[in-house]
Amino acid sequence: MVTLDNNKLFSQLSPDELKDLRRITREQTFAAGQEIFKEGDPGDGIYIVRDGLVEISFLGGQTGRYVLTEAQPGDLLGEMAVIEDQPRSANAVARKETTLYFMPRTEILELVDRCPALAMALLRDISHRLRSFNRQYLREVLQAERLSVVGRFARSIVHDLKNPLNIIGLTAEMAGFGQAIPGSSLKALNTIRQQVDRINELVGEILDFTQGASPDLVLPPINYAGFVQDILEEIRAEAAVRAATVEMENPPPAIALPLNPKRLRRLFFNLVHNATDAMPQGGRIILRFRSTPGALITELEDTGPGIAPEIADRLFEAFATHGKVNGTGLGLSICKKIIEDHRGWITARNEHGRGAIFEFGLPLPQMQPA
Repeated sequence: MVTLDNNKLFSQLSPDELKDLRRITREQTFAAGQEIFKEGDPGDGIYIVRDGLVEISFLGGQTGRYVLTEAQPGDLLGEMAVIEDQPRSANAVARKETTLYFMPRTEILELVDRCPALAMALLRDISHRLRSFNRQYLREVLQAERLSVVGRFARSIVHDLKNPLNIIGLTAEMAGFGQAIPGSSLKALNTIRQQVDRINELVGEILDFTQGASPDLVLPPINYAGFVQDILEEIRAEAAVRAATVEMENPPPAIALPLNPKRLRRLFFNLVHNATDAMPQGGRIILRFRSTPGALITELEDTGPGIAPEIADRLFEAFATHGKVNGTGLGLSICKKIIEDHRGWITARNEHGRGAIFEFGLPLPQMQPA
């Protein structure tokens, strides 16, 4: 049990001030589950828990009643409504049989005016309470954000894995037909192996994305024309599943660039997926290439409706998405990270009468002086 004399709030009061405090204080006892005050009640005074336990809560919208804290012997409650001269902003309920000291608003404010030490003690108590609330709130917000991010990544992984898993399933089913064409089993086996490799790349890319900045790696020089030709058949086969075609407006230049082929392959697939998502009834995807003095530039244009204005300025942000039932917005942010790890850049734009145009540049190797 906490008495007024040994409560930390009143430790600095003089004997006469303590006498005045006892005079204005009365004890109130509440049974377990009994309401002490509720939201909207007038702030008619402050309470100090003598013994027992009080739950402080408020109505938190869809989450129902939200428990702020539990007041134990010696704790102050109801002071904010008194100081602000506002209605109560929370509910207080006795969790077990509880006895409180109650001090009416007018009398306690008069005592505070006469006793600077009491005013300072109240200020410290309120400050400590606000700090505790802030820490609790931040912990819960961070936990909720972590869970949200985990959920988004999980949805993204499931969404990205569907295509290769569907291809594996269809290929295995066709290869199992009793009247399979000679040589088709070998082709089916190669297709399945490619898709299994792609699943590994997808998972690896997600993990790489979550690890933040990539270390500076020395990338081997790869012939860009050969790289594009190697992945073109795969890209076309995947686009064909969505009734889309992939065309090259001009051949890629045969320039050796420092590349990570597995990761750059992922960039092409993400951009093609993005294009086919925008063309559910099918369409065309056009690749074109050009060189500048400092970079090799690749454009990928589709015949869809273009980039929605609502998402245009957040297109490459993680989890930014618009108009996709299953979209998580992670694909383009991964593209941005891949191209930036190659020390390049990526942009997107709309042009009148055309679909979305994605453009990325890969830096050309610097010529060494003779």
